[in-house]
Amino acid sequence: MDKKIILLPLLAVLFLVAGCTGAGTGKTSGSTPVQSAPGAAVKTTPSTPSAPAQTITLTGAGSTFIYPLMSKWSYVYNKLNNVKINYASIGSGGGIRQIVVKTVDFGATDAPLQSYGYSHIHGALTIPESIGGVTLSYNLPGIGKGLKLTGDVIADIYLGKITKWNDKRITAQNPGVNLPDKSIMVVHRSDGSGTTFTFSDYLSSVSATWKEKVGKGKSLSWPVGLGGKGNEGVAGLVRQNPYSIGYVELAYVMQNNMTDAMVKNKAGNYVLPSLDTVKADAAGVTLPKGDGIWSNVSIVNAPGKNAYPISTFTYIVEYPDLSVLPDMTEAKAKALVGFMWWMVHDGQKYAPGLLYVPLPDKVVKIDEETIKLIKYKGQPVLR
Repeated sequence: MDKKIILLPLLAVLFLVAGCTGAGTGKTSGSTPVQSAPGAAVKTTPSTPSAPAQTITLTGAGSTFIYPLMSKWSYVYNKLNNVKINYASIGSGGGIRQIVVKTVDFGATDAPLQSYGYSHIHGALTIPESIGGVTLSYNLPGIGKGLKLTGDVIADIYLGKITKWNDKRITAQNPGVNLPDKSIMVVHRSDGSGTTFTFSDYLSSVSATWKEKVGKGKSLSWPVGLGGKGNEGVAGLVRQNPYSIGYVELAYVMQNNMTDAMVKNKAGNYVLPSLDTVKADAAGVTLPKGDGIWSNVSIVNAPGKNAYPISTFTYIVEYPDLSVLPDMTEAKAKALVGFMWWMVHDGQKYAPGLLYVPLPDKVVKIDEETIKLIKYKGQPVLR
């Protein structure tokens, strides 16, 4: 009798311990879906990596264009999954160099990978993460947003051919606007930049002279102007200097209450950059597979009456097998792939609030197939 009295409470304690352990661990690694923000639907895939029990730190570098959204993603994902993302906003060129020399876990760029990247990152994977617009922002005292500019005028400003704000080619497009007899201070990027690639890609598509004399690229020999580092550097110079003009990603312009131009598009309409007008650029684009060649992908000067003509995808660039990265572990590989999967699914809902366009469904599908290609020591991370 006494033995039964002692055994019953002991059994009860054992059941309680077993129950608490099962509730705390959840599914085993390799079968737990990535967590969503509270109240959001959970996106699942076969064997999406589980959230780690201990904090894992991932490192990325590159695009300043995507930094406002990447910063938001990093904060939210850390809260949801105990994964810390340290992202260095150093410019797309720097991001590609960092992933090439394998000092970061992922690179981010607004310019699709070119020959340098493909020759060093064998089998490189390209993962579009968002879409954004590049504005022409200006500082004209007493003049608000919506100054009208054409591509050939913008090109000639950056070629140094148009030097005054009251040049007849600008005033002709803006009747009734009292443009000053002041010199135009041209501002451009000083670092290797995907934003520069997009801007110069656009200018090359609308100006034969620009295409011949300057061309497109992340780093250029600028005919005129003052350089600023990063989108934040160009935005800062434009804000601080009256009568200046610079090309800046849309989120930075809105966050800093800057004025930006209406740019004449391929259909002949003057269009301000916005979520809707940037979204229109990606409507008809055909994209390669994630392990294909993306060098010629461009959505600048897209057709469509409401399309804003200076827009771009922004991308994650990754090795097909993460084990080539010296600090990579299986746990980090699962955390990195989990972050990428979340980013192109639940993470997209954070894009519009920061003036980035969420990825269209057809692009998300390409991303899904690409992320499933990522391996660690020859084995798929998602199984």
